[in-house]
Amino acid sequence: MKSANPYLFIDGCKKAVAYYQEALGGDVQNIQLADGIEMFKGHEGKYLHAELHLGNSIIHFSDVFGKVEKGDHVGITLECENEDEIRRVYDALKSGGHAALELQKTFWGALHANVTDKYGVRWLLNYQMQA
Repeated sequence: MKSANPYLFIDGCKKAVAYYQEALGGDVQNIQLADGIEMFKGHEGKYLHAELHLGNSIIHFSDVFGKVEKGDHVGITLECENEDEIRRVYDALKSGGHAALELQKTFWGALHANVTDKYGVRWLLNYQMQA
């Protein structure tokens, strides 16, 4: 496993990222907007993804798209080393839980899935495939 980091889902993500950067320091990187992506039409200006780098740690952020239940504002993102690892972790966490987004190739060149495990913990699995 390359890393495990928190992922925060917040309405008004742009303001939240600025707030946390001011409070905690660090560098904001990798901002991806919903603009121009067909499946996010109507959500222009919202953040699909942003990162606050703090030393060796990263806090990931996204705007909320759709309804979010209480307790669903925080997840854990796992950056996997290879395709075998992400498939193994996906199968293990999905057992007794459910996938909000099945493991699939993405427009950003990764294998990715969103899984809630049997304990109700939200996991965002990612393996950045080589070009």
